[in-house]
Amino acid sequence: MRDNSIGTPEQLKDPDYMPPLHVAIPLGIQHVMAMFASNITPAIIIAGVAGFGFGSPNADIPTVIYMIQMAMLFAGVATLFQTIGFGPVGARLPVVQGTSFAFLPVMIPAVAGAGVGGMAGLATGVIIGGIFHFCLGFFISRLRFALPPLVTGLIVLMIGLLLVKVGILYAAGGAGDFHMSKPEWGGLRNWALAFIVIVVTLAIKFTSRGFLSVAAVLIGLIAGYIVAWMLGVVNFAGVGKAGWFALPEPFRFGFEINWAIIFGMCMMAVVSAIETVGDVSGIAKGGAGREASNEEITGATFADGLGTAVAGVFGGLPNTSFSQNVGLVAMTGVMSRHVVTIGALFLILCGLVPKVGAVVNTIPYPVLGGGVIVMFGMVAAAGVNMLSDVHWNRRNMLIFAVSLSLGVGLNLVPDAMKFLPDSARILLNSGLLPAAVIAIVLNLVLPEEGLPEEAIITEDG
Repeated sequence: MRDNSIGTPEQLKDPDYMPPLHVAIPLGIQHVMAMFASNITPAIIIAGVAGFGFGSPNADIPTVIYMIQMAMLFAGVATLFQTIGFGPVGARLPVVQGTSFAFLPVMIPAVAGAGVGGMAGLATGVIIGGIFHFCLGFFISRLRFALPPLVTGLIVLMIGLLLVKVGILYAAGGAGDFHMSKPEWGGLRNWALAFIVIVVTLAIKFTSRGFLSVAAVLIGLIAGYIVAWMLGVVNFAGVGKAGWFALPEPFRFGFEINWAIIFGMCMMAVVSAIETVGDVSGIAKGGAGREASNEEITGATFADGLGTAVAGVFGGLPNTSFSQNVGLVAMTGVMSRHVVTIGALFLILCGLVPKVGAVVNTIPYPVLGGGVIVMFGMVAAAGVNMLSDVHWNRRNMLIFAVSLSLGVGLNLVPDAMKFLPDSARILLNSGLLPAAVIAIVLNLVLPEEGLPEEAIITEDG
């Protein structure tokens, strides 16, 4: 709903308009709350999968807190690249950046069980992948033909499907042999906490409108967290030990070349770039009623890649634009980039305070699992929505079927290609990369009218 009391219709559509501070500050914080849960989750997942997350036998709590800090800090920095910009960098639109889910299917097999030592190769991959992503800005408009809704929808669907397993493991009590060996793993209490998050999220989503609906997952997590605290499941021991201020450390995890990770990051950078193009177009259309300019799309891609590369230098994970904030711009009708700048400054402030990261790290795995199930399920649903624009002739169904089957299959049976070197198996076991490559190649080589045009293949032929 557009509020004309804070500006004229023309002002509300102007990215350079600055609403009164008493309005701009709450709107900026609102953008942060809408993306907060999604932004911090990948860092917690990677720490857990690598084997140094909270509750693991080799837990390194200061490192986990640091990763959560970096997720907040560089989401804010990357957002400033978009809203303020410099030179050709930045869309100069209200684009909110945050840690990307899309890279998780590649990152998880790359660091599984590797401990803190495995983060060096990942951080290096993030840096080089970010530089590659930045370079895509020079010709991003010419890449869009290779990624129609059939390909992008399939990729987004695959991201959701491949990550739902993580949500189930967390809801049951945590991923990894250590957590799964506990007698309480898979118990009623764990699942009760997860379902509280899911039920509250659904209730908020379908009984409220506006910001509450957008922030439903965060509210669900808060509700589950409160119940977990009442049950004595929350452990605050690490909060007291955390400091009040800490600066990011360049190359905290070191620098190590791992070509499998680098290739995977570069491949996913293409997907992330196309996602950002869609988000920038959505903001321009929903907030200003116009199409995004080539300068805005190019600048957004530059900022996307630069934000990821800088985050990688300090041990952060890849960044991308956040789609839920696109909807928030359309909902509020406030196109001001300065509003989002305020939200970015709030994120940076949180990222410089380790105690904030320490509090986030106290979220029990079952509570986080409930939120993750919803978030990753929504990712899969977004992919299905993108696929609704596809004309389902035999050609497109064949591309979808082969890509999906091989992608999911290789992920489910990681030893299926034992003859390959470990680096290649890491890429194939992600499931996402083989599916994406197969879909892109088949879409490019199969002729549009090479097969009979039948809308749907039915059971009786």
